Amino acid sequence: MPIITAEHAALVAEVHVTPGQEITKGTPILTTELMKMRHDIRTPHDAIVTEVHVIPGDELHKGTPLVTLEPATLAAPAAAEPDTARPDFDEFTARMALISDDARAQAVAKRHAQGLRTARENIADLFDEGSFTEYGALAVAAQRSRRPLDELQARTPGDGIICGIGTVNGRRVAAMAVDYTVLAGTQGFNHHRKMDRLIEVAGRDALPIVLFAEGGGGRPNDYDVAHIMAAWLNVTSFRHFAAHKGPKIGIAAGFCFAGNAALFGVCDVRIATDRGWIGMGGPAMIEGGGLGVVKPTEIGPSDVQSTNGVIDILSDNEEQAVIAAKTLLGLSETGSQETSKETPALRDIVPADRTRAYDMRVAVRTMADADSFLELRGDFGPGMITGFARVQGRAVGLLANNPLHLGGAIDATAGDKAARFLQLCDAWGIPVVTLCDTPGFMVGPAVEETGQVAHISRLFLAGAHFAQPLVTVILRKAYGLGAMAMAGGGLDRPHYCCAWPTGEIGAMGLEGAVRLGARDHLAAIADPAEREAEYQRLVDELYERGKALNAASLLEFDAVIDPATTREMITRALDSAGPCHPGPRYVDAW
Repeated sequence: MPIITAEHAALVAEVHVTPGQEITKGTPILTTELMKMRHDIRTPHDAIVTEVHVIPGDELHKGTPLVTLEPATLAAPAAAEPDTARPDFDEFTARMALISDDARAQAVAKRHAQGLRTARENIADLFDEGSFTEYGALAVAAQRSRRPLDELQARTPGDGIICGIGTVNGRRVAAMAVDYTVLAGTQGFNHHRKMDRLIEVAGRDALPIVLFAEGGGGRPNDYDVAHIMAAWLNVTSFRHFAAHKGPKIGIAAGFCFAGNAALFGVCDVRIATDRGWIGMGGPAMIEGGGLGVVKPTEIGPSDVQSTNGVIDILSDNEEQAVIAAKTLLGLSETGSQETSKETPALRDIVPADRTRAYDMRVAVRTMADADSFLELRGDFGPGMITGFARVQGRAVGLLANNPLHLGGAIDATAGDKAARFLQLCDAWGIPVVTLCDTPGFMVGPAVEETGQVAHISRLFLAGAHFAQPLVTVILRKAYGLGAMAMAGGGLDRPHYCCAWPTGEIGAMGLEGAVRLGARDHLAAIADPAEREAEYQRLVDELYERGKALNAASLLEFDAVIDPATTREMITRALDSAGPCHPGPRYVDAW
């Protein structure tokens, strides 16, 4: 008869059978113990126990006889009720329930009454369903020495921040969402530890990070660690996040002050809702600094921060902000290519009368695939238009002069805006198409008071270091240093530089060139009508020399193209330029 023997050394902890007992396949015979772990030995088949060779406490060695069995055919026993009692799982279920919004119905209702969403609602909206893996969800505020643990678990879930990784339209993305319902979104010890952990993982895997920023700055009452630090000025989250090379997209809604504003500020693209207030200090810090008592709604409202350039995209609400973030994250994907080779509407953008202004945004939207243009900093630096779009399915950065503002002249804010946009496209590995219609850099005593020299020089620096494919299209004016800067530093700088038939180039504006260069000649003409006629003749002569067809024949740039073929010519140029590679440089906050 078969004898069941020990497979390795152990102790007999329990014997479950007796001689003569009928046992079915899988019935525990005895339990052994080794290294504090217990292991059931079960019968391999139906049998009758004929002899038990061990008792509890016996030491076993490999091959030690345990029981002797006589094979038998037995009726299947009635199914036993499963033992579902698992206190460990019950504790887990209860603990995880405290993390959900359902556990804080009052706080969620208050949030919704303010027209805002919860942090978890934003996370759920951003990520593909079921793809989000959370990091550090069970953390609580570092206040266990002063407050009961069950209270901290109920009132400070996650220590006020949700961190994790998932997919957004299939792309792996990391996210951090500050939970304002937990201690007003202040940044505690474990809050920062969670951030550092996620930033490290995202950096290791080159993942984009989306930050939902809201709340105040550092939390002074994390008692568990207060005794080991004086001011905690060596917290690492700020420099780690600033140094992160993957795309960083910030979304701000509600109050975003101090530390949260600093993190929002270092994002590559900053999105905010129209119910947002962003500032480097909140009411308490302002009052504590002796600067008066102010309401939080008086500090950095979104309309102000959009006009001054802090906000790149101003959205109606968090839902629209998340849509914008998804669009930005999707720039790395190839869109469906439109097959049309010509866009006749582009022929009508620039008026035949060279003194007539036109709307460059119409040109941008007509040149881009339908509904694909996402403008950045639309309320700041009105002399320059910047944004992302798709041209025949390919994601590009579009940088264009605005002839409706200062005739397209580039002032300080326009220079700053354009330079930062080139840095952004370089860091993200996105090709750029510049649409040039500028009389040059803005000049004059008043403009120099704005620091014009330094501001517009940033555009030359950004162009010189730009490492992605670049295409320049001259729609009308391309004069002087401003036109050179729009082409990355010179008309020979782009991979392809072309002009529409309406294009015209010159060392400076034609009219100014005549007034300066022919000043004495014109002054010598006494008759005003004759003088004006001579002036116009000289302007026309310069125009003939600098108009697109003549300039291209002198190889000032590569080609004159039919405006209707612009989209196709951009695609061809970028195809020949080869793939993009994200650059190593950071994106300037300004």
